[in-house]
Amino acid sequence: MIEKIEISGSNYKPTDSFRKYASKRIGKLDRYLPKGYKKDVIAKIVVTEVDRTHGNKYEISAAMEIPGGKVIAAKDESSNVFAGIDIIEAKLMGQIRRFKLEVTPHLRKNVFKKIFKRG
Repeated sequence: MIEKIEISGSNYKPTDSFRKYASKRIGKLDRYLPKGYKKDVIAKIVVTEVDRTHGNKYEISAAMEIPGGKVIAAKDESSNVFAGIDIIEAKLMGQIRRFKLEVTPHLRKNVFKKIFKRG
């Protein structure tokens, strides 16, 4: 679970239920990170209420600072803050999986030829 989650609002005061929900959903994303990167991850969530002509919308942006200088960020606009967090979670999960593929060493083509060399 990500321990350091900062939730703030601009023109919006986050309620306790929203803070709890966002911490639960974003906090469990560390299970998708590579093993060495799980410590010291910092997540920041900012909710901005935007007045529109057809009703209020919420602009939610989230950023995860991963050790080593990598920042994974996502942004979404929704009419419901809880639905926005779900969308942000899905976006961050995809980016984390791409990051994991990028960082994880993979086997090369000719490794098996060298290991099982006849001779």
